[in-house]
Amino acid sequence: MSETSVTGCIAVIPARGGSKRIPRKNIKDFCGKPMIAWSIEAAIASRCFDRIIVSTDDDEMAAVARDWGAETPFIRPAALSDDYTGTIPVVAHAIEWLGERDQAPQAVCCLYATAPFVQPDDLQAGWQALQNAGVAYAFSVTSYAFPIQRALRLTAEGRVAMFQPEHFTTRSQDLEEAWHDAGQFYWGRAEAWLQDKPIFTDDAVPVKLPLHRVQDIDTPEDWQRAEWLFKAWQAEQQRPQL
Repeated sequence: MSETSVTGCIAVIPARGGSKRIPRKNIKDFCGKPMIAWSIEAAIASRCFDRIIVSTDDDEMAAVARDWGAETPFIRPAALSDDYTGTIPVVAHAIEWLGERDQAPQAVCCLYATAPFVQPDDLQAGWQALQNAGVAYAFSVTSYAFPIQRALRLTAEGRVAMFQPEHFTTRSQDLEEAWHDAGQFYWGRAEAWLQDKPIFTDDAVPVKLPLHRVQDIDTPEDWQRAEWLFKAWQAEQQRPQL
């Protein structure tokens, strides 16, 4: 990890207050800290950012974010705080808000509030990838745990069918490896966010993460699994090296 700070970059952490499946999940205790605290601490430790801004519509979440070292210079508009608002408009709003005050950044990392596994080195790697590849975006990915070419669907009759039956006899090692969005962070150039440019295109590069450090946290079951994985990972990190 670099010893010097990156300049012209900010982190934007979206954290609206209206989570339905896990109420207040962005500030719910996760392994001893509010969930959002893990993302804020990683952003601070990465030394990538001039500012770490939490975009929220919720006063309590704003207060928690400030307690852990982030800024909350604005309250996100209600029009950008419903269940249907995507990530790009939220980040673009933050960039526009800063631009109106002559504080426009060059690059912005959208870092999710529910990303307790993210590490400072991951954020540094994302910044380096964005710079070195000359692309619009760099974002975290991980591999599927099972070949997607052998995926099954459930039929209306309660039976099963392969999405790609031609691969029934294909060996797993002969199938192309597939990757998916790890849902942790998205580095992007400011103009790409402002232009509403899609992230998942050939103008983006991946930052590969190991599967054991990736977990969506959308349901109570996801939350429990994430805590199990996190505690096991922390215990492994603390084991003495032989």
